[in-house]
Amino acid sequence: MSSENKEDGTSAAIVPRSVARILGKIVAWLLAIAAVLVAATVVFALTFDWNRARPWIDDKVTQAIGRPFAINGDLRIGWQRPASETGWRGWVPWPRFTAQNITVGNPDWAKSPHFATLDQIGFEVEVLPLLAHAIVIPSIDLVNPSIDVERLADGRNNWTFKLASSGGPSTWTLQLRNLAFAKGSVAVSDAQSQVDMQIGIDTLGQAVPLGDVLKEQEASSRTASAQAVGQRGAQQLAAQASAVAAAQAASSASEATAGSGAIAPVASGAAANAKPALTYALGWTAKGAYEGTAISGSGKLGSVLALQGGDRPFPLQAEVRIGDTHLALVGTLTDPSHLAALDLRLWLAGVSLSHLYAITGITLPQTPPYATDGRLIGGFKAGGNEFTYENFTGRVGGSDINGTITYTGREPRPMLSGELVSNVLQFSDLAPIIGADTRSSKAERGDTAKQPAGRVLPAEPFQTDRWKAIDADVKFTGKRIVKNADLPITDLYTHVVMQDGVLSLEPLDFGVAGGTLSSTIHLDGSAAPLKGRFTTSARHLKLKQLFPSVKTMQSALGEINGDAALSATGNSPAALAATSNGEVKAVVTQGTISRFLMEAAGLNVANVVYEKMFGTQDVKINCAAADFVATDGVLDSRVFALDTEDAVINIDGHVDLRDESMDLGIHPHTKGFRVFTLRSPLYVKGTFNDPHVGVDAGALALRAGAMVGLGLINPFAALIPLIAPSNNQPLPCSDLLSQMKQAPSAPPPGKKEASKPPLAGSGAHAGAAAAQGAPGVARKAPPAAGAEPLSPAEAAQYKGS
Repeated sequence: MSSENKEDGTSAAIVPRSVARILGKIVAWLLAIAAVLVAATVVFALTFDWNRARPWIDDKVTQAIGRPFAINGDLRIGWQRPASETGWRGWVPWPRFTAQNITVGNPDWAKSPHFATLDQIGFEVEVLPLLAHAIVIPSIDLVNPSIDVERLADGRNNWTFKLASSGGPSTWTLQLRNLAFAKGSVAVSDAQSQVDMQIGIDTLGQAVPLGDVLKEQEASSRTASAQAVGQRGAQQLAAQASAVAAAQAASSASEATAGSGAIAPVASGAAANAKPALTYALGWTAKGAYEGTAISGSGKLGSVLALQGGDRPFPLQAEVRIGDTHLALVGTLTDPSHLAALDLRLWLAGVSLSHLYAITGITLPQTPPYATDGRLIGGFKAGGNEFTYENFTGRVGGSDINGTITYTGREPRPMLSGELVSNVLQFSDLAPIIGADTRSSKAERGDTAKQPAGRVLPAEPFQTDRWKAIDADVKFTGKRIVKNADLPITDLYTHVVMQDGVLSLEPLDFGVAGGTLSSTIHLDGSAAPLKGRFTTSARHLKLKQLFPSVKTMQSALGEINGDAALSATGNSPAALAATSNGEVKAVVTQGTISRFLMEAAGLNVANVVYEKMFGTQDVKINCAAADFVATDGVLDSRVFALDTEDAVINIDGHVDLRDESMDLGIHPHTKGFRVFTLRSPLYVKGTFNDPHVGVDAGALALRAGAMVGLGLINPFAALIPLIAPSNNQPLPCSDLLSQMKQAPSAPPPGKKEASKPPLAGSGAHAGAAAAQGAPGVARKAPPAAGAEPLSPAEAAQYKGS
């Protein structure tokens, strides 16, 4: 190899080494510069007086939120290693920002100059997520926050900020995980909702376990229940709650754990199975007014509110009085990022369930004083939040109530659904639902509506405006009804449906006198006046059980079957009755009834005295029928008659529901020969509240005049007016039953019933008309012994329906 070639090879080897040295120096300088920049940044961050940046920060935030913003105190940034990170991430320090004396201004129209003030705010920012344009704040600590919430009657409010619009969507995201505060206050002034409240929050001094709070609240709620339903009612409620808790514990012990945020509806004195971390650290108090009603309350909260994830339930407790309503709860927010996610033990007590409308917006009926205890579970759903009052127990007046109801927030109206059961129902507790309770009862629940003096039908108007606020689908069962001895009602079932202001009870069933009374009620309150439609079917009502306190009826046999169809308009039960149109029909099939009752109706003096001295016998009922047509609140009898072996009794006249009056004439006709009879027409007159029953004085005067006149001729002839020969003419029972089998009808609400011809056997002297071959009556010749009995098929016409 030549020397020239050797020199070229040496030069070629030197070039790469030179480049490498140069690149190495460049890298070294770059690293040095980076180290210097990092060091300078750290030194700057540690030594820079961030208070100099406050005007710039204040200005940027003010422009962003459209409100005056100011940091009036010290602003600092410190660095610290995150305790929650492990591995190499634990060596990356996080900046911690601290600012003191912060104010957020209010609009010019607000009463207070500031929307919010803070003594101090502190938070950390994770560094590594910043590389992905994500601002992650593990927790914000607030010291003595004060917030003023205000809304005017015209809808303007101070919690809606006019945020400055950007040129396009931001590539940065914000994640806030926890919120912690030690002390604070909130003032609420809402002219639209008529709320004026002051709420204060402070530390408890030490953590209080959830189980201890539950025991304390149970005792306090029992006292509130006793104030509402009495000491005995509160004890019964506690026993009901214990029975429910025992049943739940037997079926699923895991359901009652509080570690997952659940609060089981355990009995008084039992503690929830809570994890140690579930404790209360803050206490709060509230005082103010809602729609002019005083509000006061207190409670407890957890110290840290998790704003992301559902695995850290937030404990809360509250006891609030709103007017005459007491509300208490103990439990958790199971998912604090959605305030509807609840699992609570909830107690309610008050003078009427209807008063909950002002608090919850849920339409409930007027009731006697009540108290309930149950579990409230809430969940967030896309279609609307859902809250379930699960397996609750309660007392309403002297009745128990149990079941589960669910409230679903949906559009256009929320829905209330569920099934309720009363094992022992006091019938008197149903009276407030239709406004039929006493004045003292109405006064206790604050009801200003007064029943007109002397009126029986409830005149309290329906609150149809509330019907349009919510839909409902609720089933109610009263297994055993407690009532006075004169009321032969045994049980109750109804299915309540409310849809867009239309209330329906389909069916409304009562067990009555060994049979059933089944009704459907349809009230359309979507427009004025309210339109009502009613149908009723009575099946197999036993005569003996129908009059349990009437001694002379205890040997009676037979059944009553009937139907009614009515329509009406009006905004109260009394108004609906006063405008009713339709038909009412009833039939008594074969049976027996006391002879004394029949003889008393005929005023046969000798037989009455005889029966009273030597006992009673029974007579057979051939048939009894009643057919009334209602026109504008007036019930006119087309058929009202009773046929037995001994007598035929016809009743005519009318019952006026408009003024609650009646004018009925009772015309007895003896079938057998009677001596010393005062048989004369009777009358029933007066009002529902003050009826009068008596003898037709005119008929008796004529009879007395005949006695005097005949006595002047012959003393024995004076007895002739007291002797009653037998007409021996029965009612045409077969024809009556056949025509009564036709179902009654009612016109549309506000319309009158089309006129119909009277049925066979109608009128005061139907028996005589039948005997003379009245038109339209297919009369069969009666047997010599008296009335014609019903065939088995005729008797079964209503028994089988």
